[in-house]
Amino acid sequence: MSVRQRLKKALKDNQFIQAPGAYDALTAKIIEGAGFPAVYMTGFGTSVAHFGLPDLGFLSLPEMAANASRIAEAVDVPVIADADTGYGNAMNVVRTVREYEKTGAAAIHIEDQQWPKRCGHMSGKHVIPAEDMVAKIKAAVDNRRDPDFIIIARTDAIAVEGFEQAIERAQMYADAGADVLFVEAPRSEEEMAAVPKQLTGRSCLINMAPLTPNLPADELSKMGYAIAIYPGICLAASIMACRDEVSSLLESGQQKDFMQWGKSFTDLNQWLDVPHYTALEQKYKSD
Repeated sequence: MSVRQRLKKALKDNQFIQAPGAYDALTAKIIEGAGFPAVYMTGFGTSVAHFGLPDLGFLSLPEMAANASRIAEAVDVPVIADADTGYGNAMNVVRTVREYEKTGAAAIHIEDQQWPKRCGHMSGKHVIPAEDMVAKIKAAVDNRRDPDFIIIARTDAIAVEGFEQAIERAQMYADAGADVLFVEAPRSEEEMAAVPKQLTGRSCLINMAPLTPNLPADELSKMGYAIAIYPGICLAASIMACRDEVSSLLESGQQKDFMQWGKSFTDLNQWLDVPHYTALEQKYKSD
């Protein structure tokens, strides 16, 4: 069974899916190694970690698809990838879907923001007409080559038009053929609970980012959500850890003793399957 089929089956079987956010192949392997059933490729994290840029629409389709490809290649669990606005109109979305399909990702989400877009939990967002987004969703669904490739429709309309309009938009996107619905940034537990109740007939995804109440997985599942993504979890942890280490170096003038890192270094190499590659090296070594 392919990773796409596994994700599709999990949704059909009503399995609650937690997908922490990875910004590169290493963080994806960490997430998989921890036992999570899926990985989320964060656009915010891709922009910040790979380019040192905020999530304000600086990245293009090739850059995002390239990162999705590296992440999907590194793990054996389904990857749900951020595809921003689809990088243009409905015609552009056709290419976006095909490029992401080639990466090996199991699913993408496309949002109804105007370009240049911004992080869904930042102010200053604008949305395109709902009819234009409907056309994008239809183009995505009609032109995927693999029927198991999941199309997630995201609306950012809560911040722009209000909650009820966001629900109306999401229903329109469901009618256009979206497999999963993603209503971005509900700001209260009441709004969170209302989303899956009002959008019956489709799986719903919740983004556990700053504007949304930080609820545990069992509560999200009871509300009716199928997927929860945690875009910033690895990025924030990495930034904090790196800041602590370099601050300590600057203050003391000396890095930690290598004896403190020795076991971790050995464990890391084992985890990265160095013995496998060493064996390959010996197998194909010229005499």
